[in-house]
Amino acid sequence: MIIKESEIPKPGRGEVLVRVRASSLNFRDLPIFAGQYQPSVPIGRVPLSDGAGEIEAIGEGVTRFRVGDKVVNSFFPTWFGGTLNTSHEQWVVHHDGWLTQYKVVSAEILVPLPSHMSFEEGATLSCAAVTAWSAIAGVRAGEVVLTQGTGGVSLFAVQLATALGAMVISTTSSHDKAQTLRRLGAHAVIDYNATPDWGDAVRDLTNGRGVDRVVEVGGPATLPQSMKASAVGGEIAIVGILAGYEGSVDFMTMFMSRVSFRAVTIGSRRDLEDMCRVMEQHGIRPVIDSVHAFDDAKAAITHFAARNIVGKVVIQH
Repeated sequence: MIIKESEIPKPGRGEVLVRVRASSLNFRDLPIFAGQYQPSVPIGRVPLSDGAGEIEAIGEGVTRFRVGDKVVNSFFPTWFGGTLNTSHEQWVVHHDGWLTQYKVVSAEILVPLPSHMSFEEGATLSCAAVTAWSAIAGVRAGEVVLTQGTGGVSLFAVQLATALGAMVISTTSSHDKAQTLRRLGAHAVIDYNATPDWGDAVRDLTNGRGVDRVVEVGGPATLPQSMKASAVGGEIAIVGILAGYEGSVDFMTMFMSRVSFRAVTIGSRRDLEDMCRVMEQHGIRPVIDSVHAFDDAKAAITHFAARNIVGKVVIQH
C-alpha cells in the first residue's frame, strides 16, 4: 500500500466534498489486498468500502445535505432501492474507496450518520451492518434467529434481530466471546468446538422445532449444521465463507430439509437508511475491536488479517 498526496478535489453539480473522518475494514478487503478479488481491482485503487465523515462543501443543485452534516456512504454507488437484478458498481472495484482524507461523491450515495454514533462507529455500517440487516429481512417478533461467530456481520445480526423482537441463538468458540454475544442480546450461546454437532443442540434449545432464520457466514463447512438447525420452512441467508471453501452438501439433504436458501448481497441505500433509523431508535452501537490512526493503516490491516478480533477494526482519519 502506497500513501499518495494530491490536491483537495472540488465538487461538481450534484456532488459533495466529504472530509472523511473514519473508515473500517471488511473481509472482502483481504482478497483485494492479496490481488485475488473477483471482479479484479485495478492497481492503484484507494481501498476500503466503508467510511463516515462530514460535508465540507457542496456542488450546484445539491439539496440533500448542507455543509457540516455528518454522513455515511452506501456500499453500492448506483443501487438506491428495490430488487438487485443487475450488476451494480462498487467501491474499490469501480471507484476509489474511502481510505482517504477527502472525497468527492454524488450526494445521492450518502445517508445521515445516526445521531447517537461517532464517526468511528458510523464507519462500520456500510457493508457488515447492512449485510446483517438484509440477512434478517422479514424476521418477525417471536421468531428464532441463529448467528455464527463474532465477526462484524454476526454481531450486527444479534443486535438487530434482538431489536426486532426475535430470540437469538449464537455459536462461538470461547467463553469471552460468548459473554459478548449474551451482552448484545443472544438468548443462548453454543461452543462449536465443544459441540461439533451444534445443529442438534440448536434443535434441543427450540424444543425440536429449529430456527426460522440462519445468518450463514461460514460457508460449505457450516452449512450442513445450519440445515440441521433450521425449522421446516425456515430460511438460510448465505452471507459468506469465513470457514473456508472446504466441505460439501448433499443435494437430497438440502431438498428434504424444506429450507429456503438466499444469497445476500449487502443492500441498497434504502436498506442502509432503514437500518440506521432502527439503530437510532434502539440506541444500537457497533462493536469496535480496535481503532487505529490513519498513518498506521498498515498495522490495522495486519491486525485485521490475523482474524483474532471481536467486532470491527476502524481507521481514524
